Amino acid sequence: MILKTNYRYHLSLFFCLFGWILANGQPQGPDCWPSFRGNARLTGNAPVVLKPPFRLLWTFKTGDAIKSSPVICNGTVYIGSNDGFLYALTSAGSLKWKFNASTAIESPPLIVENTIYVGSLEGILFALDANTGILKWKYKTDGQISGSASQAIRMSTKKSCILVGSYDFSLHCVDAASGKGIWKYESGNYINGAPAVSGNLVVFGGCDGLLHLLGVEDGKQIDQVDVGTYIPASAAIPVDKAFFGNYDGVFYCVDIRLKKIIWQTEGGGPFLASPAVSAGKVVTGSQNRCIYCFDAASGKELWKFKTNGKVDASPVIAGDHVVAASADGRIHLLDISNGTEKWSYEIGSPVFSTPAVTAKMIAVGAGDGKVYVFGQ
Repeated sequence: MILKTNYRYHLSLFFCLFGWILANGQPQGPDCWPSFRGNARLTGNAPVVLKPPFRLLWTFKTGDAIKSSPVICNGTVYIGSNDGFLYALTSAGSLKWKFNASTAIESPPLIVENTIYVGSLEGILFALDANTGILKWKYKTDGQISGSASQAIRMSTKKSCILVGSYDFSLHCVDAASGKGIWKYESGNYINGAPAVSGNLVVFGGCDGLLHLLGVEDGKQIDQVDVGTYIPASAAIPVDKAFFGNYDGVFYCVDIRLKKIIWQTEGGGPFLASPAVSAGKVVTGSQNRCIYCFDAASGKELWKFKTNGKVDASPVIAGDHVVAASADGRIHLLDISNGTEKWSYEIGSPVFSTPAVTAKMIAVGAGDGKVYVFGQ
C-alpha cells in the first residue's frame, strides 16, 4: 500500500461538505436513472420500491450485440450498441432518434441536464442533445473508451466537467459545455471503469492495480492504494469508504481518508462487476457465476446466489431487492436480506449490460442486440 499525505485531501473534504450537491449531475429520482450506477458516487442504488412479479413491456432490436448499459430520464431510454449507434427510445419502445458514432459503443451513457455524454471504442467522447441526438461536440482520446463518463464541478469556476477514462492510460477532464480538455491524469495502464466523484475528490481503479485518488480541480494525485492487480470495474464510494474488487477475485473496502485497506475477502472469481452499496450491505457479481452480499463494516459474507453464467453486469439495489443480470441469459430479482430469488426472466441471450431501474421500468440490453424493458 502506498501512503501519502498532503493538503489536497483536506481541501477535498471541504468541498465534499460544501460542493457535493453540485457534483451529483442530473438528479436521480424514482423516474430517473441518469448514469451507469445511478449517481456520482456510483453506489448503484435506485430510490424505488419494487413489487414483483414483472412482465415484459417491450423490446427494441438494434443492429448488433449490446454491452452498453441503459440510462433513463424524462421517459426516454438511452443505450449504445455494438452496431455503432446510440439509441434514444420512448417509454413505449419506439425509436426517438439514433446517433451514428461509427464504431461500437460499449460504455453506458451519462445524462446531465439536456446533454448525453457517451464514449466509443474509437476513443471519442460525444456530447449530444438529449432531445434530438444532434452532436454538440466531440473529444478525442488516444485509446478506446469502455467505461461510463462521470460529471463533476470545478469549484474555482463553478463549471461542470466530464471525467472519462481511456485505454490511453489517462483519465480526462473535459469542459462539459465546450468539449475542450482541462486536464489529463496518466495512470499506469488501461482504465475500464467509471470514476466516482464526491465533491472535489475523484476515485477510480485501473489495470495498473492502483486505486487512484485525485482532485477534481487540477487532476493532481492526492493518494493511491496498491492492490496488486487489475481493477477492471468501478469503485463505489458511499461517504468515506471505497468498495471494489480486482481481477484476482479479492474484494476490498478502503478507507479513503486514511488510505487504508479496512477489510478484504478472497476466493471469489474475477470481479468485473461494480458493487452496489446500501444500508450496510455491499452486493457485487463475479465471473465465478456468483452474486455476493457482504457486510459493509466487516466484509463478512452474508449470502451468495449462484447463477448459471458469469456475472459481469453490475447489480442494483432497490429497497429490499437486488436486480442483477447474468451471462446465463436471465435477469434476477433477489431478496437483499437473504439472497432468495423472488422473480426472474429468461432472456435467452447473455447479459453483460447493467440494468437501469426506475419506479416504472427495469431496462437492460442483451447479447442478441435487443433492449428489454420490464414493468408492472
